[in-house]
Amino acid sequence: MSQSLNISPSNPTPARGWDLDFYAAAKRLKKVVSRTPLTFSQTLSKKYDCQVYLKREDLQVVRSYKLRGAYNMMVTLPKAELAHGVVCASAGNHAQGFAFSCKKLGVKGVVFMPIITPRQKVNQTRMFGEDNIEIVLIGDTFDDCADAAREYTAKQDMTFIPPFEDLRIIEGQSTVAIEIYEDLDDIDYVFVPIGGGGLASGTGAFFKTYSPTTKIIGAEPEGAPSMLAAFKAGHPVTLDNIDRFVDGAAVKRVGDLTFRICHDVLDEMTTVPEGRICSTILQLYNENAIVVEPAGALSIAALENYTEQIKGKSVVCIVSGSNNDIDRMQEIKERALQYEGLKHYFLIRFAQRPGALKEFVNNVLGPNDDITRFEYIQKHNKEAGPALVGIELSCKEDYQTLMKNMATYNITYTALNKDDTLFGYLV
Repeated sequence: MSQSLNISPSNPTPARGWDLDFYAAAKRLKKVVSRTPLTFSQTLSKKYDCQVYLKREDLQVVRSYKLRGAYNMMVTLPKAELAHGVVCASAGNHAQGFAFSCKKLGVKGVVFMPIITPRQKVNQTRMFGEDNIEIVLIGDTFDDCADAAREYTAKQDMTFIPPFEDLRIIEGQSTVAIEIYEDLDDIDYVFVPIGGGGLASGTGAFFKTYSPTTKIIGAEPEGAPSMLAAFKAGHPVTLDNIDRFVDGAAVKRVGDLTFRICHDVLDEMTTVPEGRICSTILQLYNENAIVVEPAGALSIAALENYTEQIKGKSVVCIVSGSNNDIDRMQEIKERALQYEGLKHYFLIRFAQRPGALKEFVNNVLGPNDDITRFEYIQKHNKEAGPALVGIELSCKEDYQTLMKNMATYNITYTALNKDDTLFGYLV
C-alpha cells in the first residue's frame, strides 16, 4: 500500500549549510547536456484537474539526467587525478552518463554494473564510452556492485564517481531544477523520483533557495522505500530486501549526505506500487507516445496519491529517464494488468471426471474472460495435480462474478494473487 510522510509542511526557508553553486554547474554543463523541454500534458492535466508539466529528461543525450552529475564531478577533478582513471557503480543510467563523460574528457573509466542490469543499458553504456571504458558485471543489486567497485578503486588508486553521494554530483543534478524554474513561473508542486537521492537533493535545494513556497514531493517505489525508511528512523538504514523491478530507483540504502539534504528540502515523501508504475508506463506510451523506464514513470504515478491536493495547481513531474529494455515489456504489461485487477492466477483442483474442464470454461468463465495460461502441476507419482490457471478479465468488476461462479459450481481453488509466496514460486 502506498505511504506518504509529511516532512516539513510549514518550513519554506531556503536550505542552508550546503555548498552548492547551482549556476556554476549549469555553466560547466551548457555545451555538454541538452536543455530538455518542459511540456504541458493535456491528458494528465485533465485527469487530475490541474496543470501538469513534464520535465523530459528522457530526451537527454544519454536518455536520463545522470549525465549532469557525472560530468560536473569529473570535469572539476584535478587533471592529475583524472589521469589515474575513474570508476563508477551503476544500475545503468549513471553508467551511461559516466561513460559519455569519459569519452568527452578522454579519460579511462571502469563501470561496475549489477548482473541483472537490462542488456539494453549495458549496450548503451558501451556505445557512449567506446574504447574509454571497461564494463564489469558483478552482484545481484546496486549495493553489491558498489562494494566491489569501491574495493577495486582503492586497489587501483583511481577515483570513484558515485551515483549520488557527493556534492558535485548533487550540484550537477540541480541543473534540472534551474531549467524548470526558468521555463515556468509559480510552480506549486514538483514531483521528483528518488533512488539514492541525488536528483531530489539537487532539485529540492534549488527550489527551497529560489522558490521556497514550491512543495517538493519525493517519490519512491513501494518495494524499495529506502529514503522513507531513513526519514522514519532519523538516519539512513539498510533495507534487508527490496523489489528490484524499478531498477533505476531500487537502492537498499540512501546516502548520508543525500538523506541530510533531502530531510531539509523535501516537503513530503510518498511511495508508489510497482503495478501502478507499470500502468503509467503503458498509458504514457499509448496516449502520448512517450517511452519511459520504470523509474522515469515514478513521479507521474505518484500523482494518484495527491489527487485532492493538486487540484487547480501548477505541477511538474520530472521524467528521469527512458532507458527501457524491450524485453521487459511483457513483465510490465503483466504487472500492470495485475495491479488494475484484470489478471488473476489460481491453483484449481478440477474434479477427476470427464467434462470438468469444459464445464469450467462454459459455466464459470464470463463471456469476456480469457484463459491466458493453463498447465497441470504433476505430483511426485506423475499424476496430474492442480492446474495453474491464468485468467484475464475485460474489466475488474468481472472478478466478483467469477468468484460467485466458482462458489456456485463448487470449484476448489487457491487465489495466487493474494499469496506472495506461492505466486513467486509458481508464476
